[in-house]
Amino acid sequence: MIYNKKEFYGGAALLAVFFVILFMMFQPIYHGHNAMQFLDHLYNSISKGSIDYSGQLKTETAPYKDKSVDLILPYKTEAEASQSAALFTQAGATAALEGSTLHVTGSLGAILDASLDDAKLMYDNDGDAMKAKYPIDPRRALFNWWTSLKLMDKVLKAQGEFEAAKMAGTVQTKAIEASYNYYGIDAQHITEDLALVSFSLIFYVLYTLWYGFAILFLFEGWGLKLSH
Repeated sequence: MIYNKKEFYGGAALLAVFFVILFMMFQPIYHGHNAMQFLDHLYNSISKGSIDYSGQLKTETAPYKDKSVDLILPYKTEAEASQSAALFTQAGATAALEGSTLHVTGSLGAILDASLDDAKLMYDNDGDAMKAKYPIDPRRALFNWWTSLKLMDKVLKAQGEFEAAKMAGTVQTKAIEASYNYYGIDAQHITEDLALVSFSLIFYVLYTLWYGFAILFLFEGWGLKLSH
């Protein structure tokens, strides 16, 4: 039974408008995408714009230019080991393949710099340049770097080279992993779309409040009180 028609119908009207807007938000009217997809892409682009660490990390890896390493890296498959051997060779290191194991010797700094160069190419979405270096899918090549640096981190720690291991782990997570995850997304800074970002945040707050008031008026129209 409706006890307060004014509040009940007011709440029903608010709820109806809420669902009309919600329906429109799921229509592909934003450059072929719905509002959720459009905003997801926007925030991913802004997020990517703040994680380009390649230049900074190159400065941090500079002290390792003259540090030689001798590493036995065990991969899960022979294909992965073979593909990874090409990465180290491109970096100027020696990589001897024995089944699914690589025996890598060379400059740690040169290896890390080569991985950062590839991370930068992928950050810039330059998959063609990666294909010119390695005859495999660009994302696969970068994933091989991720795996190789993870193995290097583990082996260097076993050798007691904790600072070097930490550097390899940092390059793996801050450069390789980030570039892999954001490949294909155009980077931009929040200042480029500040008005749109501000509108989306304000709209989210107001839209949530709109729904809350609609439910509140409906309940009060039924004579029910929501606990505070």
